Parts: sequence; C-alpha cells; structure tokens
Amino acid sequence: MTARLRYPPKPVPGDRVAVLSPSFAGPAYFPAPYTLGLRRLLEEFHLTPVEYPTTRAADASPADRAADIETAFQDPGIRAVIATLGGSDELKVLRHLHPDILAAHPKPFFGYSDNTNLLHFLWRAGVVSYHGGSIMVQWGRPGAMHPTTAASLKSALFSSDWFLLEASDTFTDEEQCDWTRPETLMSVPSLERADPWAWYGPASRVEGPAWGGCLEIIDYQLRAGRYLTSLETYRGAVLFLETSEDMPSAAYVYEVLMGMGERGLLELFAAVLVGRPKAWSPESPNDPARKRRYAAEQRAAILKAIAEYNPGVPIVFNLDIGHTDPQIVVPHGGTVRVDGVTRQIAVRY
Repeated sequence: MTARLRYPPKPVPGDRVAVLSPSFAGPAYFPAPYTLGLRRLLEEFHLTPVEYPTTRAADASPADRAADIETAFQDPGIRAVIATLGGSDELKVLRHLHPDILAAHPKPFFGYSDNTNLLHFLWRAGVVSYHGGSIMVQWGRPGAMHPTTAASLKSALFSSDWFLLEASDTFTDEEQCDWTRPETLMSVPSLERADPWAWYGPASRVEGPAWGGCLEIIDYQLRAGRYLTSLETYRGAVLFLETSEDMPSAAYVYEVLMGMGERGLLELFAAVLVGRPKAWSPESPNDPARKRRYAAEQRAAILKAIAEYNPGVPIVFNLDIGHTDPQIVVPHGGTVRVDGVTRQIAVRY
C-alpha cells in the first residue's frame, strides 16, 4: 500500500524560519553567498531567518546538528526549516534524531543533495518535505535568483496548490563564481540552450507520492538500510532521481539502480522522473561534446535498468529538479501527476 504522508502547515510572509547546516557548515567557510541568501530570504520572501548554534559551526558534531534540527522543529515560532548547503556526512546525523519528535511537530523542510538523507528520514516519520532550495545556492545565486527557481520556492513555501512544471529553454551546470571572492557574486550566470524533456514508455497517466532525490544519497540509504520503510509503502510512488557535482559514472548509476531492482524496490514505482545531469565541475570542466556524451551515457544506463526491472513505466528525462540552474522543488512524499498523454507534469505543494 502506497504511503500517505502529511503535508506540514505552511509559513506566511513575516514568519520566522530556521536556517540550519545539517550537513556541511558552508557559512563558516564561505560567508558571502550565505549572507546574500539570507538577505534575499528576508527582502524577497519576507521571511525572518533564525540561525542556530551549528549553522556556522565548522566542527559541529552529528549529535549537535541533530539537536538543532529537533529544537527548530519543536519551536512553535519557527514555521519552516531551510538548509544552508549540502555536504557528505548527513547520514551520521540521522541516528541522533527521533522520528516521533519530527512527526509531532511537522515543518516544511527544504534541502537537496546530502539533505536527501533528512528527506528520507521525514518520509519514515510520515511528513512531506521539499527536495530543493538551499540558502547558499538558490537564494545566494550570483546576480539574482533565477525567476523559475524563485517561483517554485515561493509556491512550495507559501501555498498548497498544484504547480505545473515547465521545461526550461536555457540552463547552466557550470559554477561561474568564486565564493571566496564576493565580487564574483555580482554577475548573473551565463546560460546555455537546454534540451527539452525526453519521454519514454507508455502515454499513460500516473499519480502518486514522490520518492527519491540525489542518487548518491539514495545509495547511502540503501547501504545503511536503517531508514527505509517496508517495500509496500513505495508501491505506486513516483521515483525521481538526479546526480550531483561528483558526476558519477554511468556504470555507477546502473549499479545503484540494479541494487534497487534486486531489493525488489525498483519494480514498485509507477513512473520515473530524471533530473538534467550536472556534467561539469571545476575538477572535470567538460566541453559541450563531453557534456552531451556524459548525459547520453547516464540516460542509457537508467533506461537499461528500468527495462530490466520495471518495463512499461513512463520515464521522463531532463527535468530541472537537481544540481543544475534553474531548479524546481519536488515535494518528497507529496503528490505528483505524470500525464504522458498531454506530456505534462504537476506537483502538489
């Protein structure tokens, strides 16, 4: 039976929101994009950010970070929780959290990348959370917030309405500023032509709760095995995937999905949505041809795994739901509609 998660109450302009670092304490090292993000949260979203002891603490332990998360959720004056950035060790925070506390005091939580860990923990607690939005990246974007990103974040924060996803004509996956040089935050990033959505499988209509996030962190969850629920709770859900700036190989992507398949998980999903892959990093500054090859190899790996373990489901590639810019928020555990007839996708925030 598919899980039915509770949507938490939403903030309104003027409310206070917690700004936390459940993973890497980016503000301790790069204050410029953090300060910019806080200013936009206050001036453009009219939400008052509230810091906690570990928000800027470079040496904060997993237990201390967990304590701040629970304190923020239990505070009735805090109406949402937003991550500053991702990282790589948030999995270690989860053992210090109590799902009954988060379930008793549900708040909208926004984050992606390593914060996929907390999204999955909240699924287990029965609470809808939000894949997308970090203070230092989306709110702290150089020059100005991307209009598509801002519209999605505002809708996810303040409304409970349906939000129609639209394919972006342009995007970037390249980092065009240096967080150690604040002057580079003045210029809006240059964008390139974006490939349209690519649909595979039947022209069917599917509706179910979204489950997934950053593929590398899903792999963490599969390896740990402590925070997943029974298989039947995922039946009929819509799997969404995206990969990070680590740029995992196509072989790795296939192997993770193979593990999901052998676990009996991959066959349960009613549809699969895949984010536009980030195919550039400072360590691997690919040219356009290499970017296209990387994306094509990743797509082939995903199609191969789905064909083996869950043939006949609709699959859509090139959504703006991950580490690229712009970014659209996905309600993790919230309802998604995939309409292969009209080729539209909508989420309920």
